[in-house]
Amino acid sequence: MSFQPLRSLAVFATLSAISASTAFAAINLPAYNVDTNQTTVSGLSSGGFMANQLGVAYSSLFKGVGVFAAGPYMCAGLSNYTSCMYNASISSTALANMQNRIDTWSASGAIDNKSNIAGQKVYLFIGTSDTTVGQNPTTALKTQYTNNGVPAANLEHVVRSGAAHTFPTDFDSTGNNGCGSAASPYISNCSYDGAKAVLQKFYGTLNPRNNAPAAGNYIEFNQTQFTTNPGMASTGWAYVPANCASGSQCKVHVALHGCQQSTDKIGDKFVKNTGYSRWADTNSIIVLFPQTKTDNTSRSTAASGSLANPNACWDWIGWYGGNFAQKAGTQMAAIKAMVDRVSSGTGSGGGTPALPAPTGVTTSNPTNTSMTVTWNAVSGADSYNVYRNANKTNALPVTGTSFTDTGLAAATQYSWTVRAADENGIEGAVSAAATGTTTGSAPPPATCYTASNYAHTTAGRAYVAGGYTYANGSNQNMGLWNVFTTRTLKMTGTNYYVIGTC
Repeated sequence: MSFQPLRSLAVFATLSAISASTAFAAINLPAYNVDTNQTTVSGLSSGGFMANQLGVAYSSLFKGVGVFAAGPYMCAGLSNYTSCMYNASISSTALANMQNRIDTWSASGAIDNKSNIAGQKVYLFIGTSDTTVGQNPTTALKTQYTNNGVPAANLEHVVRSGAAHTFPTDFDSTGNNGCGSAASPYISNCSYDGAKAVLQKFYGTLNPRNNAPAAGNYIEFNQTQFTTNPGMASTGWAYVPANCASGSQCKVHVALHGCQQSTDKIGDKFVKNTGYSRWADTNSIIVLFPQTKTDNTSRSTAASGSLANPNACWDWIGWYGGNFAQKAGTQMAAIKAMVDRVSSGTGSGGGTPALPAPTGVTTSNPTNTSMTVTWNAVSGADSYNVYRNANKTNALPVTGTSFTDTGLAAATQYSWTVRAADENGIEGAVSAAATGTTTGSAPPPATCYTASNYAHTTAGRAYVAGGYTYANGSNQNMGLWNVFTTRTLKMTGTNYYVIGTC
């Protein structure tokens, strides 16, 4: 990711604009039944620096901190940001100066008592081909955690061979690049599940992931409730598993994108293609995805002169005040307020739901891709949620008594249920199911081809430009053009291929 005028702050990736965001207005962030003793945070690049800052400043809240490709606390608060990147060596003297800030602010109350840090579980990741941040700053961060009492058993430091400045996954997604490529959207199939690794470090053995989390479980929420900071977007995103929405007690994890990964730059790729929601869905984890935005105003920073923030980075260099890494920092306080809000609800606790199940659920008006679901109103309900095959399908609460479910497959039978929700978003009992079948003919099965990038080009499925291979139609970057790099291409139309699996 470039960080103009800081030319190569590629360290902080790009997030694809969420397509649904233009169709719905954001809602205020709901409150859920949350175990506040299991709140954690992670982030990539500038999001990694911010995750570390949150973990230090709010150490009594965050029990786990995951940092992908970033350096130590207050590094850019005391030195030019370039001294914290580009594989710069961070001296013991520099680390001592950073520690002095931790010690002083802990004593004054500007951050939580530093003794809490020793009880955190910490996960660090860096790739050997990451030239944006590099191994040295991450190693310095490891030393900083060790100096603050984190035992070796609670501190995992992963160095991934061949990985560039990117978020690592073990699956292919539309628009992603090769693991050795530091390019937008800065998410890559590195045959390593970063989301699983960091969440498992915090929460132990996880239930198997759901590779198709329900679209309706993603929520776009209003961030202006929490901040007017010029570097933060008006809306953020959250993933709320169905059982969490129904009142079961869940955990909260904050996942922070990097530079050039905000939704206005790469849409929903960081939200949906990093794997966080896949693991959250089956492990009762609510994931908050706060969002930044471009700020082209040049501002005085802590130690890097006057700079704009055109790549929507999180504030790790002091754009928005000298207290940027303290509890009072404007972006820090906003994220803390989001966590407090989402964690402030209560659940059914296994008792009888307050609201009864909707009655009269029926389906009608089928098309090749949609179905209308209707039901009778429930007294006292503020809104409704619709579930298709047990997965919530509405992105925003439904305030009427009908809903048109779209994006369905032709000639396919589905089952829908409906639940009423009160003003706090807590759901009542589930309705009886109604089934319906879409019209049309079932599509033919997709065709996949697994081969080297060289073979893909000779077979006419891809082309070469500048030494890299690109899929025909989608123009996705498949990595270097050679006989060693292997990709699976799925044909979705005439001469149209995407990176993926069948």
